[in-house]
Amino acid sequence: MTGASSSVRCANLGGVSGLEIIVAVVIAVGLIGVVVPMLPGSLLVLVAVVVWATEMTGRSAWTVAALAGGLVVIGGVVKYLVPGRSLQRAGVPNSTLFLGAALGVVGFFVVPVIGLPLGFVLGVYVAEWRRLGHDRAWPATVQAVRAVGLGILIEFLFAFLAALVWVVGVVLT
Repeated sequence: MTGASSSVRCANLGGVSGLEIIVAVVIAVGLIGVVVPMLPGSLLVLVAVVVWATEMTGRSAWTVAALAGGLVVIGGVVKYLVPGRSLQRAGVPNSTLFLGAALGVVGFFVVPVIGLPLGFVLGVYVAEWRRLGHDRAWPATVQAVRAVGLGILIEFLFAFLAALVWVVGVVLT
């Protein structure tokens, strides 16, 4: 599609272009990908907005893309800083998270979809059990799972804000 052809509107969809529908679907898939970590969620949201901006070819569209990009980048940084600080205070080492991530990937292939979170929890528990013993392993595992959940929530919030910026941009352009 070129900039001129993207301005052709679908009469039965209230003036929404085909490109905008496709971008909205990719953004929705991206938001789902943040929560179900099988897709690069925030990256999909950003790529969809940038594709829309290239087709709109206007300054306001690029402003929307820059704002969305800034939100995705800030979300990417904050999603690691905030939970990381919480884990550091709880004394959970990075090696525990790496083992959890590794078993999560293995679990994903052994038991599709639910194997990822199950493998992660099992990996964290095993690492903490080896490090701390049975009695203290479960509280550390719960802390790690909460931190990862907080990271997902933070990433989702910023990706959702980027999507809202795009919606406002579509309405205003």
